[in-house]
Amino acid sequence: MEFSASKRIIHGFAPAFALLLLGSLAAAQSPKKSDYLENIALCNGPGHTSLAARIGGCTAFIDSGQGTKTALAIAYNNRGNAHTINGDVDRALLDFDKSIKLDPTYAKAFNNRGGAYLRKGEYDLALQALDEAIRLKPNYGRAFVNRAGVFLKKHEYDRAARDYDEAIRLEPNLEAAWSGRCWTRAIIGSLQAALEDCNKVLQSWPNDAATYDSRGLIHLKIGEAAAAIDDFSAALRVDPKLASAFYGRGLAKLRSGDKAGGDADISAAKAIQSGVDDDFVRYGVRADN
Repeated sequence: MEFSASKRIIHGFAPAFALLLLGSLAAAQSPKKSDYLENIALCNGPGHTSLAARIGGCTAFIDSGQGTKTALAIAYNNRGNAHTINGDVDRALLDFDKSIKLDPTYAKAFNNRGGAYLRKGEYDLALQALDEAIRLKPNYGRAFVNRAGVFLKKHEYDRAARDYDEAIRLEPNLEAAWSGRCWTRAIIGSLQAALEDCNKVLQSWPNDAATYDSRGLIHLKIGEAAAAIDDFSAALRVDPKLASAFYGRGLAKLRSGDKAGGDADISAAKAIQSGVDDDFVRYGVRADN
């Protein structure tokens, strides 16, 4: 699958916000204490809190004037995360900048700023932010995953693989690291190792469209067209607009002798994403292979 920034960016929400220095004891005992604590809880985004509620809670807390610098840095970071997920990346970047200004040692804000720049396609700025996150917190597995995502976009696959290796070493349960490494290994031709990574992800997360898509590419490259079709179809059941899965399935169908089905899938892929055929050439797969 073509690397999807929205699916692979790992954000740094800050739970236990309420345990930080949120204000004076007098403020905590004010008549508006319940509202104050509710805003903190919403800003932390527990459970299935909507993005609008997270943003509203963070904004109310920030505007209350009751937070310490540390707490405000977390609130801006959390609001920035919500804006990023909501697709408002420019507004998110403003929040991450404010968070970093309040606390220049806050690695999560640098990580999330890097993720936001990745979404915007500003890869050099993303790398600067992620390098700083890793400098501040060398054991930050999520930042290594996000930096690997930047390297994928820059087609620097060996560097991406090294970052995924480090992320897995630091945080062995990061799904995005295993799935991303599967994809990266599939591109560079380490197919058996890639297959092992994908299988590991799907054992624990059986509805991950990107990993099915990656495994489909592996099967396509090793000549197992039927298995590739099954995996690409599984990816499309989860994500019906995944252009790379349509294109890969189309190639697999063509190689199986199903010209009508293959041509239809390839046309669907190109309608969703222009240049998807060029992507597959870069991955080492041509339509006439």
